Amino acid sequence: MKVKVDRELCSGDAICAEICPEVFIIDDDGLAVVKDEKVPEGLEDDVREAAESCPEECIYIEED
Repeated sequence: MKVKVDRELCSGDAICAEICPEVFIIDDDGLAVVKDEKVPEGLEDDVREAAESCPEECIYIEED
């Protein structure tokens, strides 16, 4: 699984970083960033939850 954040749409709510801090961080601009687009094994459900919880719908998942 791979994940990306569209920073043009991100409003910095940080919900993704709260749900899955192993994958998402908030940068100095206050926007979400993916640490590594390849999701570590075992965190797929958390990444899906983060994407579904994003109010801006700016998290995109590519399933393997």
